[in-house]
Amino acid sequence: MEKTSETKIYKIIRKLKVVTHKKRQEFLVEMIAGLIKSRSVIFSEIADKMTRPVKAESLERRIQDFFQKVNINYTQLILFYLSFIHHKSLTLSIDRTEWDFGKTQINILCVVASIGKMAVPIYFEMLDNKSGNSNYQDRIQVLQHIIKVVGLDKIDLLIMDREFIGHKWLRWLKKQKIPFCVRVPKSHKITFADGQRKTAEELLGDKKRAYYSNVYVNTVQVNVSLSYDENGDLLYLIGTERASQLKNIYRKRWTIEVFFQALKSRGFNLEKSCIKSIKKYRKLFAVVAIAYTICWATGIEDGRINPVRVKKHGYPQYSVFRRGLNLMRSFYKNNIVKAFEQALDKARSRLIILKTIG
Repeated sequence: MEKTSETKIYKIIRKLKVVTHKKRQEFLVEMIAGLIKSRSVIFSEIADKMTRPVKAESLERRIQDFFQKVNINYTQLILFYLSFIHHKSLTLSIDRTEWDFGKTQINILCVVASIGKMAVPIYFEMLDNKSGNSNYQDRIQVLQHIIKVVGLDKIDLLIMDREFIGHKWLRWLKKQKIPFCVRVPKSHKITFADGQRKTAEELLGDKKRAYYSNVYVNTVQVNVSLSYDENGDLLYLIGTERASQLKNIYRKRWTIEVFFQALKSRGFNLEKSCIKSIKKYRKLFAVVAIAYTICWATGIEDGRINPVRVKKHGYPQYSVFRRGLNLMRSFYKNNIVKAFEQALDKARSRLIILKTIG
């Protein structure tokens, strides 16, 4: 590892002990470089882009060995991701992504921090339940891992889609004093203090929007926002925040979808992996998420150095992630990328504070 910036990635990974043993830490950094250069999770393609003076076949076997034998400390990995986030408190989104590879079903429960229009991964678990929905125990376990590292006081909000309902789960969030916003299926009735029960469609009727405070849904006291989305479908939201704010809050949930897209077809083609082991797939998700976070942070810093030009349609040509990915691929062609250097320097500075807090 001759490049200064690559050495800084290694030092962060080594300090956190994301993986143990110096040689494996170095190999992880080299593998991340191969992943970014190839934009592929296929081991042979990653090996082909690694710069070690070793045959690609030998490197491929070493990659296989890494996923077979090396343990990743997922709790410490939270600190790695957090070190690239400048926010002092976090707006979190939770969701699943799933796909099949032959008879292997990949089902990942993931929490991200929403930052602008993008997101940074925080923690994830593999669900071994035939691609079924997560249950409240799965969700609590994931949140507890995050709370252990971040602390309850650092969580501003949790945003969720329709899968993440159920009175046990929502009551647990309220007990932990974690503010939330969640979309609810229209079949869930709203109960008022006088015992009157109405469907969301009955209450909204022909109105553009309707708000209700301190009502009950699934026996949990919440505020309710009712409206229609851009497709004309009912947007039924409940949460602990003011009812009139819930719709704007819920829009931030889209960042987790953008994150999944970046890991898949718009970035590293995660779903094309031939891995059949759920345990190995979790390691792969972790490594790809590291590569994504580095690219995202580089894109953020580049935007500060070189303000992004907006196209006629009102959007930049590339997302923050894609801009960072292009810069990182340029870096690995021996070009100087100031934004990458600055992103790593800031991450190392934040890490001192995070380690102190932890």
